[in-house]
Amino acid sequence: MTNAAHPAQASAVTLHASTAPPAAPGAPSSPMRWIPSLYFVQGLQFFVVMLIAGLMFKQMGVANDQIARWTGLIGLAWAFKPLWSPLVELARSKKMVVVAMQFSGAVGLGLLALALQASHFFALSIAVLFFLAYASATHDIACDGLYMGALDEKRQAAYAGWQGAFFNASKFLTLGGLMVLAGRLETQMGVFNAWSLIFVMLAGLLALLAAWNAKALPNPERVSAEPVKLAEIVADFLKKPGIWQMVLFIVIFRLAEGQVQTIGPLFLIEARRADGGGGLGLTSEQVGGVYGTVGTAAFLVGSILGGYFTSWLGLKRAMPVLVIAMAIPNAVFWGLSLAMPTSVWTIGAAVGLEMAGYGFGFVGMILYIMQVVAPGRYQTAHYALGSGVMQLGFILSKTISGDIQVAMGYQHFFLWTLVCGVPALLLLLWVPLTSRVSAPAA
Repeated sequence: MTNAAHPAQASAVTLHASTAPPAAPGAPSSPMRWIPSLYFVQGLQFFVVMLIAGLMFKQMGVANDQIARWTGLIGLAWAFKPLWSPLVELARSKKMVVVAMQFSGAVGLGLLALALQASHFFALSIAVLFFLAYASATHDIACDGLYMGALDEKRQAAYAGWQGAFFNASKFLTLGGLMVLAGRLETQMGVFNAWSLIFVMLAGLLALLAAWNAKALPNPERVSAEPVKLAEIVADFLKKPGIWQMVLFIVIFRLAEGQVQTIGPLFLIEARRADGGGGLGLTSEQVGGVYGTVGTAAFLVGSILGGYFTSWLGLKRAMPVLVIAMAIPNAVFWGLSLAMPTSVWTIGAAVGLEMAGYGFGFVGMILYIMQVVAPGRYQTAHYALGSGVMQLGFILSKTISGDIQVAMGYQHFFLWTLVCGVPALLLLLWVPLTSRVSAPAA
């Protein structure tokens, strides 16, 4: 694929546009046969690299600055994935890319299990994690392209909640279940052996899911005889009417979210202080339990309802409600910082409300990129470009959140995040809320 997509050779490449013809023979008729497994795998690969790896290294005695530096560099894979999204756009079959990257992920997890047994485990593990990150980011491009190619706009909206729900279900599985299992294994066989076993198990799970997806996924494709240069894909994206307003909206949409999702869990864990400036003093086990139970259920319900709500009203009319829903987590944490409750049940209920609002509202950004930014000749590549901008917006807000919180304290910080949500709501008066580009006919 790399050689065929080299810019110097692009004029000789035939583009395989991601439009939606009838399903291939033998493809399942119900999207619910493949959406859960497809997006669960997408989330599993992402959270293993971006969440679990850092916690694992902490247990192995790696210094915080090393963990932050290297996991941060690895995370750039998802921000930079638009750079090679045109290569995936040129692929004949998005399904083929998806399945190949899932099996590659399984191999990578197996290699990670072996790397942890080496004397230079940290350097080898980082190398494997780089491989996993770029395989996962490539999988994301093809995965979303397949989703858009297999479903029309109405079904994209209806199933967007399920898409987000199963993506994040993998987060709660790893955070709420995997960490508990790892902790128990560590006491029995040591940290390194425990995590090697964890990654062997995950490799087996991912291989099974990849085998299922090889059978269950649809295979939408439509071959165009029109040759295209890779530069045309980027140029076509930049020529979209209102593209800079769209980019600004995507970044601003995540400005408040990235800050509260970074600092919120730290607030729950930080010890209480007599002057009221500390956190709620929960243990890691309590936080994992809250997010792994009520948080999981609330997020799933919120995501699914958000998808059906948007399908019912249409994205344009639903978007103001979705943006307001994104402010619920900020309001919840501000309320917690004022009330400072001691009951885990009260805190759990607040976290449930937070995650329900987050799940409901985030559907809006998924569908905005999918239905407003991406449509056109190269929707797979353009969706990747839009999601790359979205990830950069999240990284920007995440990066500045710690300094702002330290300067302001928790109460003023969470109030600040509420204020950060207002510009996204005001931008709805100005930004395009429907696509101005005609999508290819299905």
